[in-house]
Amino acid sequence: MFELPFTLSSLQGAYKTGTTPADIVEEVYRRIDSIGDPGIFICLFDKAEVLEAAKALGAYDPAKPLWGIPFVIKDNIDVAGKPTTAACPAYEYVADEDAFVVARLKAAGAMPIGKTNLDQFATGLVGVRSPYQPPKNSVDPEIVPGGSSSGSAVAVGHGIVSFSLGTDTAGSGRVPGALNNIVGLKPTLGALSATGVVPACRTLDTISIFALTVEDAYTAYQAAAGYDEADAYSRAIATPALQPVPEKLRIGIPDAGSIEFCGDAVQEKSFADTVALLKSAGAEIVEIDFTPFYDVAHMLYEGAWVAERHTVIEDLMRDNPEAVHPVTRKVVGAALNLTATDAFRGFYRLKDLSRKTEPVLAGLDLLCVPTMPTFYSVLDLEADPIGPNSRNGTYTNFVNLLDMCGLAVPVAPRSDGRPGSVTLLAAAGKDGFLAALGCKLEQLAPHTLGATGWNLPLPSEVIPQAWENELALAVCGAHMSGMALNHELTSRGGRFLEAAETSDAYSLYALAGGPPKRPGLVRGEAASGGQIELEIWALPVDQVGSFLVGIPAPLGLGTLVLADGRSVTGFMCEAAGIKGAEDITSLGSWRKFVAGQAANRPVAAAE
Repeated sequence: MFELPFTLSSLQGAYKTGTTPADIVEEVYRRIDSIGDPGIFICLFDKAEVLEAAKALGAYDPAKPLWGIPFVIKDNIDVAGKPTTAACPAYEYVADEDAFVVARLKAAGAMPIGKTNLDQFATGLVGVRSPYQPPKNSVDPEIVPGGSSSGSAVAVGHGIVSFSLGTDTAGSGRVPGALNNIVGLKPTLGALSATGVVPACRTLDTISIFALTVEDAYTAYQAAAGYDEADAYSRAIATPALQPVPEKLRIGIPDAGSIEFCGDAVQEKSFADTVALLKSAGAEIVEIDFTPFYDVAHMLYEGAWVAERHTVIEDLMRDNPEAVHPVTRKVVGAALNLTATDAFRGFYRLKDLSRKTEPVLAGLDLLCVPTMPTFYSVLDLEADPIGPNSRNGTYTNFVNLLDMCGLAVPVAPRSDGRPGSVTLLAAAGKDGFLAALGCKLEQLAPHTLGATGWNLPLPSEVIPQAWENELALAVCGAHMSGMALNHELTSRGGRFLEAAETSDAYSLYALAGGPPKRPGLVRGEAASGGQIELEIWALPVDQVGSFLVGIPAPLGLGTLVLADGRSVTGFMCEAAGIKGAEDITSLGSWRKFVAGQAANRPVAAAE
């Protein structure tokens, strides 16, 4: 049993062959005893109680996506009848009911095991700011476990449970993932309800999810997500099934003048290797000046948001300040020197800085950054409790302030054996897109899972399809991924489904006029043309009208027949529109035509 990986696919396979949830619970507690780290849990549930809950699940129910799956919960999230401390004994209370997200996970069949340690009041990225004994990093006990969700990440890193709940304001759902060689999913703000969560910064907080694989993290996220009327910050965010991602993505990375590794050449090489993998898989890498993002990041521990942290523990800071961890007290205590005027100045500055990031992000599908610039040891934190923590947030602190979603993905180990990790970042609501790309990336960069030595499982089969209220639309020209007009699809919520080809009844033309040149696809008799490259995208039905308004004659929509015999709605050209056009059917691809035009374009003489 000890060799059974606690991935969802492995556990579900075991359940289908007769293993029971009670068997898994016994193994969970055996692993806890074997690991022998008392710092992981603040409240480990009684095994007899968990066994009763496991037996109450009844017969295996594949309709429940997390049936019999063990998980743990950061101790600033409520579980009914259990204490919530936020790592401060003087703050402790017993929760009357489950947090909204915990209740949803239980309803999906998941089994809670205990409440985990954290940086007190979720203030920190190092994992050692707790009055309880801090947990040890699962991969290397000499390096920090990462915070604030330290215990949750360590539990998954050891393979004690399949997934865990953390929280993330400044990176606490990503940095511990990187340090423990696991996945850290930081969803769009509001996708996971904050009802039953002790906030750090209520306007910027989200529950986060750690898991051994991207697919497992996303499955838990799908089960946990949902609109909650009781949470004023809750948002209805779609959680579609994972779908393919286009190869021709435009991925922004920090340029040479703004990327930061704090002198860690090994980390720099690890990131460069991962970027090279993405490029080899077809992505276009765009180097951008990251200064605007760093400027936003610096605001998180200045002004308004430090004051917001103070709102949570104001009474404790006033009446019993010694109960607050010294570093936490120092960080949050800065709020006492701020005024309401300072807060509004902070809001204005954030808006100004956010506007500066907009042109940088325009035309990019996502960002890829190191999850953290370097590693720090426990001894480093003893010598300097503040500096390393701040530097850990280099690539994380700006994300929630800019309302982005993020996914920390383990990649191949660094040359010194420490875990490799990058974080993918995209606009709010693109959690499924990031997860799909994350699944692809983790397969490109093989690694073992956490500290377990288990191999990365094969991903589940992904079947591309348009969902309810979407139109599957074939494009063959500048609307394809990585090309000039692709943003007209993505800005309307378009999703890449698959690459395909037409049947051999189609001819492709470069229409007269321009620049820019436009493609025209004309159907003839069978075998009269060639198989033309195209892409199929899913476009929300309510966005189709505004999209079509921008499509000029002689182009329009019709029914295309694909090489495999399927039919799909797609762009076609009226026969009258090819007068004076260049027949480029032999190229089979508008991309090749555009590339050839660029290669043959004369170079302007220097002035």
